[in-house]
Amino acid sequence: MSRTTIRLPADLLAQAQAFAGRTDRSFTQLVADALRYEMQRVEAPTRVSEPLPVYGGQGLRPGVDLANNAALLDVMDGT
Repeated sequence: MSRTTIRLPADLLAQAQAFAGRTDRSFTQLVADALRYEMQRVEAPTRVSEPLPVYGGQGLRPGVDLANNAALLDVMDGT
């Protein structure tokens, strides 16, 4: 493990130290976790969502109840 010096505003340092204590971590662990999280978040590929196709129609088919999975499966299976 390497040592380094970082400069933080005093209020942020106090908040971070208190947060580390509340989460049962050392300040060093908190900083390492935060850096890992931030690097993973930034480097993770962003999902590009494609627009869903929209079809004309009159809404749900008769007998379809979106709140009832079993009934919905029956309708999809044609039973």
